[in-house]
Amino acid sequence: MQITINTPALLFPCISLLLLAYTNRFLAIANLIRGLKSKYTSAHEPHVLKQISNLRRRVIIIRNMQALAIASLFCCILCMFLLFGEYEQLGQLSFAVSLLLMMVSLILSLSEIAISVNALKIELKDVESDLEKSDLEKENN
Repeated sequence: MQITINTPALLFPCISLLLLAYTNRFLAIANLIRGLKSKYTSAHEPHVLKQISNLRRRVIIIRNMQALAIASLFCCILCMFLLFGEYEQLGQLSFAVSLLLMMVSLILSLSEIAISVNALKIELKDVESDLEKSDLEKENN
């Protein structure tokens, strides 16, 4: 397969948007942790501590997602330099590594989303039981 210098350039917008999305997720979680830390400091609720632990795990995953996306961008740039220098096989290898790094980053993103959804399910369990009680009361009246 022959790739040109334009081929790795196609990934630049994708990687940039991924990094932006990852940064937004990181900032949202950082704000949640700060809020929960204040809440825990004042009330020492074990349920808040579990949430902080879950968020800490997610922050580590997001950090790894960002590192892999940055490494993918670096490999894209390296690929372009190698192709520019007419080192086609090394350029192809660098591009393949870039794609692999992006794929691992996306897999981590999917796992972070799964953790987030599970955390929301746990958080909403109390609300769902209250909703069920409310629905039963409406049916009885």
